Amino acid sequence: SIVLLDKDLRVVAEGVRLGRRTFVNTMKYVRVGVSAAFGNVVSMAIADVFLPFLPLLPMQILLLNFMTDFPALAISGDSVDSENVISPRAWDIKSIRKFMILFGLLSSLFDIFTFVVLRLGFGASAILFRSGWFVESTLTELTVMMVLRTNRRFWCSRPGKGLFWSSAILAVLTVALPFTPLGTVIGLMALPLPLLLILFGLIGVYAAMNELAKKYWWR
Repeated sequence: SIVLLDKDLRVVAEGVRLGRRTFVNTMKYVRVGVSAAFGNVVSMAIADVFLPFLPLLPMQILLLNFMTDFPALAISGDSVDSENVISPRAWDIKSIRKFMILFGLLSSLFDIFTFVVLRLGFGASAILFRSGWFVESTLTELTVMMVLRTNRRFWCSRPGKGLFWSSAILAVLTVALPFTPLGTVIGLMALPLPLLLILFGLIGVYAAMNELAKKYWWR
């Protein structure tokens, strides 16, 4: 039953559109969240087998999760592409599971590349390794959020202001954190410029690979 507060049936149509936008944004949150979590668990398990130290300290994991929650919450007000509200969509657990495995394993693959760069390329100690992976893990999660929030190529779909600015501010804070006294307190250290540049390059490749995987997925 519906009670109309206005003598206008257009409010029903607007309610339908709002419901569809809400569903699309809910699915963005679920897909990105579960694939990122799955990828992090796989990466942590692999790192734990091959490293003589903890890949991240508990405090660093908690901070990483806390920081990335802000852009994730902003997905609720994200803009939605017009083609996604033309018809209703249904909840599909099997699709979510397949999405999680595909994009989660892709995330783990690039984490492994980062491990190799840190350990073999820079001979990273425990503190440098954690600092590099902390930055890489946070930035890749922000990157994949921007790529997977739309079926289009990510540069052809404008994100909501809340999502864009919270992601941009968090990216700057993440890169700056190891250089601050707070970074020292939580066990991070300043990253050398060559390592930062390589991490940025890996993140760019990661974005491109997710774009290709997304194109395959929606086909």
